[in-house]
Amino acid sequence: MSSPSASTYIVPSHDVATTSDDDDVASLPSESTSASDLDSLSDSDYSDAEEEWRESIEQLELLLTMVLVPFVGKFLGRKCAYWSWTRFMEWKYPVEVVVRNKGLFKGTGAVDALSPL
Repeated sequence: MSSPSASTYIVPSHDVATTSDDDDVASLPSESTSASDLDSLSDSDYSDAEEEWRESIEQLELLLTMVLVPFVGKFLGRKCAYWSWTRFMEWKYPVEVVVRNKGLFKGTGAVDALSPL
């Protein structure tokens, strides 16, 4: 004996399958391969490559400004200071300074230039 309320909840399976397939197909976007779409794809690829290029240039600029310029400035500044101090001391006090071991003198200057302040 079947109850009348139980039969109202049963839905045939073949109707559900066809309606859901139709809904799925209707919800899919249509794809077109026109020339304008291909141009827009290549433009987006170009813009991605251009963006990566700009980022790499920015990283190189940061490396240059944050690392190389301070070291070069420190080295050249000390060279200039040593040169100018030597010229001033030779002018003020006429004493002749003779460097006997140039390699040791240059090595000491390089180590001093690379040491932190």
